[in-house]
Amino acid sequence: MAMSRRRFQFLNQLVELYQKKRIPIHYETLAKAVGVSKWTAYDMLKEIEKSGYVTRSYEVNPNETGRSQVVFAPTDKATDLFTQQCSNVLESEKWEESAQSIRNLIHDLKHINIQDLLQKMLDEIPNRRSNLEFCGYILGILLVYLKKVGGKTESVIRLLISRASSHHASLLMFVGTVLGTVIQTMSDEISNEIADLIGEYVEMIGHLSSGEQTLLSDFIKEALA
Repeated sequence: MAMSRRRFQFLNQLVELYQKKRIPIHYETLAKAVGVSKWTAYDMLKEIEKSGYVTRSYEVNPNETGRSQVVFAPTDKATDLFTQQCSNVLESEKWEESAQSIRNLIHDLKHINIQDLLQKMLDEIPNRRSNLEFCGYILGILLVYLKKVGGKTESVIRLLISRASSHHASLLMFVGTVLGTVIQTMSDEISNEIADLIGEYVEMIGHLSSGEQTLLSDFIKEALA
């Protein structure tokens, strides 16, 4: 069963309550936190339970002697879901800092000749500590070159990227297409250095998460828009 925005809201609130109290949560407590009736909360939790994100149990009701009440707790599946969500948010925030650094560098160097510009970009790469950031700077180098060349080359590559079957395919297609032009027009020293770095890039792309690949693919599309 798909996790709708509404179900996600309820599950998120249940996880937060459970992490604070460290005990299973009664549906009436969840209802108050979300701002709905207790029956709405109960019905929603039953639906979420079908997806394996929560589990129900019964405990003694402290307000009614001899009677038990239904309580719910998030499963490991729910914990994994929100751990991944937090990871994706941090990943996106860190990447945006790197992406802005690349944009700034390109902007600051746009008036110098392309050989010096590419060398400056190459000098920046050893300082990149994550695979995502490294791949971002490789794309930055090639985007710099492509913007300088412009014309039909940029138009063709933009079309190719838009038709790629996946983010992974678009990242490989972009680099492979631009690299062919770079090697033909750059000095042997810079061309060889870029070719070596592209080899590392291709290997790293395969190890990036789907979220990271999406960030890089969107960065290319934004630059080519």
